[in-house]
Amino acid sequence: MRMPAMAMMILTALWTMQAANAQDEKPPGSSQNPQNGDFRAFWKEGLNFETADKHFRMKIGGRIHNDWVWVSHDDSITTAIGDQEDGTLFRRARLYASGDIYENFFFKAQFDFAGGDADFKDVYLGVKKLPTIGNVKIGQFKEPFSLEELTSSNYITFLERSLPNVFAPTRNTGGMVYNTAAEDRVTWAVGVFRDTDDFGNASVEGESAVTARVTGLPWYEDNGGQLVHVGLAGSLRGPNDDALRFRQRPEVGLSDRFVDTGNFEADRVTLIGVEGALVYGSFSLQTEYMIASVDSEPATDPSFSGFYVYASYFVTGEHRGYSKTEGAFSRTKPKENFGVKGGLGAIELTLRFSMLDLEDDPILGGELTDITAGVNWYLNPNFRVMLNYILADLDNVGDADILALRFQADF
Repeated sequence: MRMPAMAMMILTALWTMQAANAQDEKPPGSSQNPQNGDFRAFWKEGLNFETADKHFRMKIGGRIHNDWVWVSHDDSITTAIGDQEDGTLFRRARLYASGDIYENFFFKAQFDFAGGDADFKDVYLGVKKLPTIGNVKIGQFKEPFSLEELTSSNYITFLERSLPNVFAPTRNTGGMVYNTAAEDRVTWAVGVFRDTDDFGNASVEGESAVTARVTGLPWYEDNGGQLVHVGLAGSLRGPNDDALRFRQRPEVGLSDRFVDTGNFEADRVTLIGVEGALVYGSFSLQTEYMIASVDSEPATDPSFSGFYVYASYFVTGEHRGYSKTEGAFSRTKPKENFGVKGGLGAIELTLRFSMLDLEDDPILGGELTDITAGVNWYLNPNFRVMLNYILADLDNVGDADILALRFQADF
């Protein structure tokens, strides 16, 4: 754990708590109405602070994802990949502070301590509501690519994103312009990024990447209870040091990588992602197809691809949440929280099929297919228990049976 990052989070929390308590220290006889410079503290899916004039807002929060994994597999998996062992890990352990300054300026600083140090997981600033262009964001954050990737890990349907997520660029450092249109029925985003390390830095030779995404809602009713989502994303990238590698593990965090291209020469790679989703009350479908086309001289130009499709159903009657401004899925809110007046919470049944093909002569990275069945129990909007069974089939090698359990809280 890096002390400067932890110290910053502690100092930020102390400052906001002091500001929030300022109105309690007013002299006798003074007005109890908050003044423009005072913060009020309140809970809205996390700890929030804001001034009376709402010019300054801040939120402090985080997430804890604790996974437990049990594995059995064919002897051929041990020979080809290595023995896969049972275990537990903190998949995510994050703290963040975010806010708005003078309404139009915003920031976020989030750090993940799960790996033993303070990795960046969204550290950015920006300006919103600019004429014509909309919003500008600069810093380290997710590139606009993939519905599943842009859906927060707090809200994804399975413990892990699907196999083709290996192609999604995820977080890098850059700048992005984005906005909505047609009464938030359309979102668009385009940005320029550099491939960076876990602290948002890049110090190797490589070209910038240009990534863009557009989504639409041809059907949207009942506050997202019924919708059709479609989207298209693309990214043109110059790999660092003219070298590229794709590798992926089965859809569980505690596992070796089953497919791996190894490092190979690449001058440029083009990523294309097509996405679609349907929500019809308690039932939903979601799918994506991704392809990575590589330009490499003097070798041949390999192409890799993958897709997934999954269904979910809330037996307790809820529906998946959706953010029109993000073009991605959001928080699920149970109709009745567990333990409140006999409430059960929300229960969701899930099933997914996904495939990843990392083979194209001369690159023989392997083919992996996963079938995942699961159940999610939302005790309330901020606590969730997830259980997944994954059947991972490594083509021409063998199978692995994986049972994974997650205890999750976000605040």
